[in-house]
Amino acid sequence: MTKVIPSRVAGRIEGDFVVFLIGMRVNKPWALHKWLPVALAMPRMIKELEKASREVGFLGHTELGLLNMVQYWRSFDHLERYARAHDAQHWPAWVDFNRRLKDSRGDVGIWHETYRVHAGDYEAIYSGMPPFGLGKAGASSGITDANDSARQRLGAA
Repeated sequence: MTKVIPSRVAGRIEGDFVVFLIGMRVNKPWALHKWLPVALAMPRMIKELEKASREVGFLGHTELGLLNMVQYWRSFDHLERYARAHDAQHWPAWVDFNRRLKDSRGDVGIWHETYRVHAGDYEAIYSGMPPFGLGKAGASSGITDANDSARQRLGAA
């Protein structure tokens, strides 16, 4: 089990970065042959990304339940380069998904949202949590009088 940090910490990443939310929704649970390959593809991609060099631009991820996650990337260019790389796990999984579900897109839903975040235009706080989210993908620092409020962490004080 991951060790809980028994204090308040703020998460941060140096410079601009990208937050990528991604997930799937099983609309027809009995259509196992449609959604299981999708569910199995993401762990392979994450394993590949965790082993990749920092030049790939993947900073980390946090799972949000079984079928959804948050990913952190150095830039949109890094994310797009990985998504379109024919020799990486994503591209063949995406091609296979589109081939298998072209006439039955309602059987399994997939979604993603991409946010480009400018340095300092965010705040993240964790209390009594193991390393999580931005604090896991980047770094964590203790809360002090100088960054005790969300307004202070956003530099809007």
